[in-house]
Amino acid sequence: MPNKLTEIDSILSILRSMASEPNRLGMGRFGINVDRALGIKVTDLRKLARRIEKGHDLALQLWETGIHEARLLATMIDDPSAVIDTQMENWAADFNSWDVVDQACNNLFRRTPFAHTKAADWAARDEEFVKRAGFALMAVLAVHDREASDTVFEKYLALVEREAGDDRNYVKKAVNWALRQIGKRDPSMREKATIVAGRIREQDNKSARWIASDALREFGKQLK
Repeated sequence: MPNKLTEIDSILSILRSMASEPNRLGMGRFGINVDRALGIKVTDLRKLARRIEKGHDLALQLWETGIHEARLLATMIDDPSAVIDTQMENWAADFNSWDVVDQACNNLFRRTPFAHTKAADWAARDEEFVKRAGFALMAVLAVHDREASDTVFEKYLALVEREAGDDRNYVKKAVNWALRQIGKRDPSMREKATIVAGRIREQDNKSARWIASDALREFGKQLK
């Protein structure tokens, strides 16, 4: 087996060799911020991540480059046990694209001891991508954290209901994502999420009505 990659310069050189302008333009059409992007597919980044020696310091170095794909790689190779509260806040402050938010939450942040605290805290924040991160964390925790109690997700449903009126695109989609994933957690949570969705649908707000109607359609499909 070849030696794992451990040097930031070597990794950046490989990333630049994988750059694709057509892919970069395609990413932009999906709402991804491509100002510092190279145009590398996530599937190819995951293959590269398997060639890299996982480690906290290297992840921090990759993030600090500001290169879009280097930041995605950082979320894939970091050690969750080494992540501290300050790092999560610093990375959240850097969020400028929905895909980086979602990859950070799913690949790394949900595995940290701070995941549930940040989900609730960030959901109340004003910054669009930080707020998205709060609800993205709720969504991925609903899928992966099987040890958490229903009480935790009932609190998240209250936050979903409270914030459903935020009509910013990347927020409302994450609120909807959280609602759907909590509702799919088990039959009990589906019943509770359905009740909350019904109340959200009654809000005098276009964003709230879309969030609720989309979730209720999905819950209905589950019952068939």
